[in-house]
Amino acid sequence: MSITISLLDLAEHIAESLEGSVLSHQIENDEMVFTAKREDIVQVLQFLRDDSECQFKMLVSVCGVDYPDRPQRFEVVYNLLSLDQNNRARVKIVAAENEFVPTVTKVFSTAGWFERETWDLYGIYFEGHHDLRRILTDYGFEGHPLRKDFPLTGYVELRYDEKLRRVVYEPVKLAQDFRNFDYLSPWEGMTNVQLPGDEKGTVPERGWKPADKMVGERKS
Repeated sequence: MSITISLLDLAEHIAESLEGSVLSHQIENDEMVFTAKREDIVQVLQFLRDDSECQFKMLVSVCGVDYPDRPQRFEVVYNLLSLDQNNRARVKIVAAENEFVPTVTKVFSTAGWFERETWDLYGIYFEGHHDLRRILTDYGFEGHPLRKDFPLTGYVELRYDEKLRRVVYEPVKLAQDFRNFDYLSPWEGMTNVQLPGDEKGTVPERGWKPADKMVGERKS
């Protein structure tokens, strides 16, 4: 309880110091979580790094989250660590698909690769980044693979062509048709006994009997 109270006091100190830039704060799993204005993210992270009560001098990661149904579909999440205070903090901002996020590379140099990864996988543009290009996918890759609307098969596949002696891109060709997965457990595929807790909401037309009925059949 004392840890939670201490973190809550620190969170309130941060929220008061950054009034207008921090929109909300809470404690989740003994970790401070802040929602901040997108345009003020540089100011927020600089305060968390330099304030004597915070000292979050390590940017552990920057990542994206995609919520396609929201008007501002993307969240950008900054995870911070204070070795001196033994605390962690998470800062979230939101951005629409056509909105830019200020780069924080002048506050944390490690953000350079993190922001490149977020751009590569989600297409979130970081304004002011000096070298915003792909880092995990190939330079000729089309789209951003961690968006929820990105097809599981992708758009193209690549292979090395022996005749051309180079890598070539071709439309995706599946070796087999899509399979319809019914989400049955391996046990359900081997027996007609439905185990407690494995109910799927609807009873299959065949290959299923209640466990108690099977017990009755064995006794008879």
